[in-house]
Amino acid sequence: MAERPKNNRKSWFRYFQYDEGRESPGDARNVLLIVAGLIAAVTFQAGVNPPGGVWQDDENGHHAGRAIYSYQTREFYIFLISNTVALSTSILILISLTCRFPFQFEIILATASMVVTYASAIFAVTPDDLVKFRYILAAAAAPFAIRCLLQMWNGMKVKVTDGEVDQ
Repeated sequence: MAERPKNNRKSWFRYFQYDEGRESPGDARNVLLIVAGLIAAVTFQAGVNPPGGVWQDDENGHHAGRAIYSYQTREFYIFLISNTVALSTSILILISLTCRFPFQFEIILATASMVVTYASAIFAVTPDDLVKFRYILAAAAAPFAIRCLLQMWNGMKVKVTDGEVDQ
């Protein structure tokens, strides 16, 4: 049976941290799948229904169906880019952790469809003059690009430490 945490905060926090000797990789993967799924759900919903909602009429210089928050340009861009990075990162985690699972093709197809739905919702609620497609695309691609670069870097480090690369 697992050792009970002590009453102070530090040991309580340490008790619930991941421990390779105590948890199996499958358990860690399952926890990561749940957390990544929750992040994907929350960020998708925030993109489809932006904070503050959307205008319901075409009065006073705004247009029905556009995000109310989008009229605060800088703040809306921070929200939009951060939300897109979070969604993209959670999708990367989900795809990585379900690699070689049964129905992997269906998981990737569903995930890609969700990304297209997210993108179309963002462009539907954002005023035309405000959307800078390249920024949103860069935010969505950043986690994948960073992961690829890290993989290449780690591969190069392994080759160098194994003595395969001549200096």
